[in-house]
Amino acid sequence: MTPKREMQIAYILIIVLLFVGVISYAAFPAKTPDEPIRLMYKTVAGKVLFDHKTHYTESGYALACNECHHHPEEPEEGQTANISCGICHQTLEKDQTYPESCLDCHEA
Repeated sequence: MTPKREMQIAYILIIVLLFVGVISYAAFPAKTPDEPIRLMYKTVAGKVLFDHKTHYTESGYALACNECHHHPEEPEEGQTANISCGICHQTLEKDQTYPESCLDCHEA
């Protein structure tokens, strides 16, 4: 075979493999989990890595969902009955301040 013919075969092979890879990626996308696996919260004390599995499994803290996703004391209009931690911990407005300590809102 000539070098020109070898290059043609190599280009054809690259194109075919690229095409197969793109089709495979599109046909079999990764399934996203139903709930976030881990969340990173930025707090006054630093970053906190939150893991749902550690909190709700029997081998972890064995907490019920409503122990964290609780009813707000005074729900705002249009707010759902149960809110997640991220509502308070990540979306504070500019004029609001973060608590100095976790214990300002949470029990030990």
